[in-house]
Amino acid sequence: MSVARQVLILQLVVLAVVVAAGTVLAVLDARRDSDDATRQEVVGVAVSLAAAPSTAAALRAPDPTSLLQPRTERIRLETGLDFIVVMAPDRTRFTHANTDQIGKQFSGNIDRALAGETFTETYTGTLGPSIRSVTPVYDDDGTIIGLVSAGVTRAQIGEQVAHGLPAILGVALIGLALAAIGSVLLSRRLRRQTLGMAPAELRTMYEHHDAVLHSIREGLVVFGSSDNADVVNDEARRLLDLPSSGVVTLADLPESMRPSSESTRSELTLRDEMHVTPSRVLVVNRHPVEWEGRRIGTVLTIRDHTELQSVMGELDSVRGFAESLRSQAHESANRLHTVITMVELGRYDEAVQFATAELQLSQHLIDRLLASVHEPAIAALLLGKVGQAAERGVELTVSEDTAADSLAPLTTHEAVTLIGNLVDNAVDVALQTDDAWVEVTVQQDTSRLVVRVADSGPGMSAVEFERATGRGYSTKDSHHGLGLALISQLVARHGGEIATERQPCAAIVVTIPSERR
Repeated sequence: MSVARQVLILQLVVLAVVVAAGTVLAVLDARRDSDDATRQEVVGVAVSLAAAPSTAAALRAPDPTSLLQPRTERIRLETGLDFIVVMAPDRTRFTHANTDQIGKQFSGNIDRALAGETFTETYTGTLGPSIRSVTPVYDDDGTIIGLVSAGVTRAQIGEQVAHGLPAILGVALIGLALAAIGSVLLSRRLRRQTLGMAPAELRTMYEHHDAVLHSIREGLVVFGSSDNADVVNDEARRLLDLPSSGVVTLADLPESMRPSSESTRSELTLRDEMHVTPSRVLVVNRHPVEWEGRRIGTVLTIRDHTELQSVMGELDSVRGFAESLRSQAHESANRLHTVITMVELGRYDEAVQFATAELQLSQHLIDRLLASVHEPAIAALLLGKVGQAAERGVELTVSEDTAADSLAPLTTHEAVTLIGNLVDNAVDVALQTDDAWVEVTVQQDTSRLVVRVADSGPGMSAVEFERATGRGYSTKDSHHGLGLALISQLVARHGGEIATERQPCAAIVVTIPSERR
């Protein structure tokens, strides 16, 4: 059976038991209340009759029965009691509802009454089990001259309780019916929420759901209507550096990934968008979840592209070197053909001068780079970028005040990533101007490393720069792409700073302290 049906049956059984138990308790309570009321009534009648002067006077008369029997019967009928017995101290009855019992011995207990006490008891007499009271009758001098007993049979008390049973049972049945209707409605709601599945099916679905969430290698975060995440798997916690347990809120996510309740569907939807955190490069997809035209949540999936991006960076560096070699080989071939042609034409002196001038120019640039930047990989990178930029029509120069030994604390790979991305971005921007140029400056002293790349472009506004360094976006029309965000990540890792300048020309300046702050 489904969970809803099992809950319905269990509720109906429990309700039936509770209502039955309540009904029994109500009947018992009604009977107890009836007994208490009967005791108070019989005591009141007996004491009132015993205290009347006419009762004592009748007991002193020669024929007490003739005086007392009519009076006690009238009182009995008016009060609804089953018997009122006036007796002598020796138990002889002067009155009784059954006249045949007059003159006979009273069958109840009278010892406590003879001692001057008014009491009640449940006793089986001539009329059957009854609740009765016994009280003494005093003469003017305080002598006990008789006793008065008044009582109601259990049969009459049972009839009184039975008259109230329909009301009790009616209330119980109405309560049971209302509770059953509520249970049915609750069962229908539960059936909709559980899709009519049985407990075993729900348990299996949960186990599979939990196993899948913990095993997939893609981060998953699901938000419902509140700011607390409904689902966060292990991979999402790892990629976003979240605690291994506990509630995850919107505030725990990087600002660029947070869905806003006011955002439109198009604003909420992200497809394979690059996001750069302080330690990783992530590809993010975000989709709103809607039901009957109403947004009920947001699903965020995250993939780690840090290693892939690193490999792509290295590949770009290798491609750059290859392009540089191709460019150099192409130019060398052109120069060689020129020299050979001049030799064939017999212009030996001009051929020597041409070859020597080209060699001196190239060697001068190489010597200056190696003298300024002692790291061979960086010198080779800059030399290659000069050739690449020239092919694209951009004049790339290395400033005269460039001077760096080891580029510490950056590793060679980090230095290539930093300078290579800055130069590539600057060349892309410079191409948008008529007088395209890029200037690279690398300076290092005992306290810091400064890399400045200026270009002939318009520069970046503060808003654009914050977007580009805070979260990667691939649009060269605005300015730099993901490379600037990666540079920002690298700089932050070393405790450095990255800034943009627009005067006297557009430039990106990176400052990294020699020791981590």
